[in-house]
Amino acid sequence: MTEKQEKILYFCTHASGNPEKAAMPFVMANAALAMDVKAMVVLQGEGVYLAKKGYAENMLPPGGFPPLSKLVKDFMELGGELKVCVPCIKERNINESTDLIEGAETTAAGALTVEAIEADAVFVY
Repeated sequence: MTEKQEKILYFCTHASGNPEKAAMPFVMANAALAMDVKAMVVLQGEGVYLAKKGYAENMLPPGGFPPLSKLVKDFMELGGELKVCVPCIKERNINESTDLIEGAETTAAGALTVEAIEADAVFVY
């Protein structure tokens, strides 16, 4: 019988208006991945802009942390899962098939509810 891998879910609801809060889920998720804990970042509300191509590269530095573009890139390279809220991107005219960064996957409330129930911890920023 195999042991279940621990999993943490990080919800991000901020973007350029609060770079530090936007960075925090990726800082925490990158630490979790480095500790062999499965990590998923879910972008909702204003946070969905972080999955838009070119957006993170143009943000102000997030107070003491590496640039958001580096945090997101490291997260993806470490094997993190990036989920983006479908209604949130539609509201902001972000096209699912052409505007999202590589590796970002769309999702909605039902699937996220299941993910949250199955996670060992959930953080919201």
